[in-house]
Amino acid sequence: MVITHQFHISTEGFCDIHNITTHVEMGVQESSLSNGVATVFTPSATSAITTVEYEDGMLADFELFLEQLAPQAGHYKHNDRWHDGNGFSHVRAAFLGPSISIPFTDKRLMLGTWQQIAFMDFDNRPRTRPIIVQMIGE
Repeated sequence: MVITHQFHISTEGFCDIHNITTHVEMGVQESSLSNGVATVFTPSATSAITTVEYEDGMLADFELFLEQLAPQAGHYKHNDRWHDGNGFSHVRAAFLGPSISIPFTDKRLMLGTWQQIAFMDFDNRPRTRPIIVQMIGE
C-alpha cells in the first residue's frame, strides 16, 4: 500500500535549515502502515532534504561548507540567463538532492541516535515550501 502525507514549512531562504523529523514521524504514525519505507521529498529546485545531527555547531559548519562550495557571491550562468540571483541555491540543492528514504518498523523511523531529518532552503527569499512524505509498506 502507498500513502502520501504532505505538510508545509515557512522559510527565510539563504540556508535556512529546519528539523522536520517530527513532521515525518507524525505522517508515519498517522498512516495505516506499520512497516515500510518513507520517502521525504521537496518539489523544489532550490531546497534539499538530508539527515544531520541537528545542533548549532553542525548547522554553522554545514552553512560554512556550503558557502565555500557554492558561494552566494559567485558567478553563475543561471543568473546571467534568468537575472534572479539564486544560481548558488540551485547548485547547493542539486549537490544535496531533493529526497531521502528512511525505513520504518512498528511505526517508528529507523534513524540513528543523533540523526534528524533536515529540510534546507537555499533560495534568496522567504518561501512556503511543501514537503511530501510518501510511504510504502504494510
